Amino acid sequence: MSTSLLIVLSVLEAVVVIVVLALALIEIRRRLTRIGQRLDTLGSALGTVEAEHLRPLGPAVRAINQGFDRIIGLMPGVADKAAIVAAHARKQ
Repeated sequence: MSTSLLIVLSVLEAVVVIVVLALALIEIRRRLTRIGQRLDTLGSALGTVEAEHLRPLGPAVRAINQGFDRIIGLMPGVADKAAIVAAHARKQ
C-alpha cells in the first residue's frame, strides 16, 4: 500500500468516527430534551397533587405528630416503671 492511500484511509476513518460521535451526541441531546419535558410535566403534576391533596392534610398531620410527641415523652417513665415491675417479679 502506498503512503498516500494510508493517509487517505486514516483521514476517512477520522471523519467516520467524528460523524458517528456527532450522531450519537445529537441522539443523546434529543433524548435528554424529551426527558426534560417529561420531568417538567411530572413536576407540575406533583405540584398540583401537593396543592390539592397534601397541603390540606397539614393540620391533621401536625395534630397526629403532637400526639406522638406526647406518647414519646411518656416512654422513659413507662420504661422505668416496667423495669421496676420486672425486678419485683424476679424477686418473687
